Amino acid sequence: MSRAFVFPGQGAQTIGMGRALAEAYPAARAVFDEVDAALGEKLSALVWEGDIETLTLTQNAQPALMATSIAAVRALEAEGITVAGHAAFVAGHSLGEYSALCAAGALGLADTARLLRIRGLAMQEAVPVGVGAMAALLGLDFAAATEVAAEAAQGEVCQAANDNDPAQVVVSGHRGAVERALDIAKAKGAKRALLLPVSAPFHCALMQPAADRMAEALAGVVVTAPVVPVVVNVRAEAVSAPDRIRDLLVEQVTGSVRWRESVLWMEAAGVTEFWEIGAGKALSGMIKRIAKEATTRAIGTAEDVLAAKG
Repeated sequence: MSRAFVFPGQGAQTIGMGRALAEAYPAARAVFDEVDAALGEKLSALVWEGDIETLTLTQNAQPALMATSIAAVRALEAEGITVAGHAAFVAGHSLGEYSALCAAGALGLADTARLLRIRGLAMQEAVPVGVGAMAALLGLDFAAATEVAAEAAQGEVCQAANDNDPAQVVVSGHRGAVERALDIAKAKGAKRALLLPVSAPFHCALMQPAADRMAEALAGVVVTAPVVPVVVNVRAEAVSAPDRIRDLLVEQVTGSVRWRESVLWMEAAGVTEFWEIGAGKALSGMIKRIAKEATTRAIGTAEDVLAAKG
């Protein structure tokens, strides 16, 4: 049996996530302490006792979700389950790619936290609030959604941003273009088409200022070869070369999250079991719709860690 460890992206955040792990495992607690120190603030207090509106701000949600995922990884390690020994690949959805790289040792934890704070702020600041939007098109495949985006653009930006599963594609761009895409998608047979409650149009050309900032930030960070290959969003294939990882993290800011293809790539490479590590179970749901023969397991609590130990 071949296994992949996968890491969730934005939208999975909840108040209290990771707290039980931190209480049960000193190594998990140490993750939150190190992230707090790296950011110079008590992000852990916001995650465990704050309000969801503040946690959902991009610059907070990104490092918080990563910290929760890495706390779960450290808890697994405390029970003898390691990335190198128990996973053939790692992958993450959007910001989850940073969690995957940290879990596989390509990025240090403090660097990952600081990069995600910069990434969150840069993505938020790249486009004035209200100028951009994102929408989920349900019941259309990637090819159909790409056609919808092209037709809706009309001189503005509208791109297929997230290819999540066979019937869920997210488009991103200028608000007017994304709103046009809703009507076009429905006319082309989408079951549902709805605007998403996000603060910026992620994974499209409007994010170029954020990509430029990430290129600067990543240039000053040590990237090492991961202990297992990372299946990257923008290529939907495994990568291990540090310079390539750095370049693709920059490209990821404006590029599509090719999640469906990434899962299919891992399945073709022999993966039969996917462990979703961190908050929520959104990726597990997507994976079941992509790789119908694969099994999934969510690991976000101390009980989940013990169950994984078997």
